Amino acid sequence: MTPQFGLIIIGDEIMSGKRQDKHLPKVIELMTARGLSLGWAEYIGDAPDRITATLKRAFESSDVVFSCGGIGATPDDHTRQCAGRALGLPLALHPEAKVLIQERMQDTAKEQGVAYEPDRPDNIHRLNMGVFPEGADIIRNPYNKIPGFSCVGVAGGRVHFVPGFPVMAWPMIESVLDTQYSAHFRLNAYIEKSVIILGAMEATLTPLMEAIEAAHPAVKVFSLPSVDHPQWGRHIELGVKGEPAAAQLAYADLRQGLQAFSLQYGPELVR
Repeated sequence: MTPQFGLIIIGDEIMSGKRQDKHLPKVIELMTARGLSLGWAEYIGDAPDRITATLKRAFESSDVVFSCGGIGATPDDHTRQCAGRALGLPLALHPEAKVLIQERMQDTAKEQGVAYEPDRPDNIHRLNMGVFPEGADIIRNPYNKIPGFSCVGVAGGRVHFVPGFPVMAWPMIESVLDTQYSAHFRLNAYIEKSVIILGAMEATLTPLMEAIEAAHPAVKVFSLPSVDHPQWGRHIELGVKGEPAAAQLAYADLRQGLQAFSLQYGPELVR
């Protein structure tokens, strides 16, 4: 069965408005391109107890979750430690992560034209970025080699931890999807068909929506109201989404059911 996918975005800078989140729309884009969908998303500030509780729920589920942010080694980065607490596991320096971080430090020293000093205090501190819960797998980072990591809970929930920087996080998420979840890809196997209904009320159309869902359990019926659209004004986008064949049948029944109402229509939309 295709797992449910979730997204956790961590950072006070998001909650305070200092930075605008870009992860949610990008992850939706990455998943949609593979015929997958995002089931849920959650935003959390840099509060260790809340991060731990959120990760614990993820590990105790059967979901596949991407967690963005807080895996660095500064005092406001808590995600690695919270993952360990959520799993009830100690943290340890991952041997492969250690090698990759040391390679990055050597590359940086070379770029700066200075000698690489592995025992220098700041370089020793940088190894903390490779300290993960015991048993974690690494996620390679093509941008600067500093890896992320993946952990699995006893209930099967798998959380993939990546940095908060989009330039690093997005290719890492894409790599995880392509290498670990390609068996669930459903390319060209999902569509949305809808119609713009001008000036209608959702309450009037709800019984029809419920009837369509009951008759076509393989699809979802959706209604997106708008009160101030620049082109269509007050309107509802009413439609269905699912596998093409099932969605086509459900949409045909939806349009037939709409004939019982005196409505004005805008364009039909297919996604």
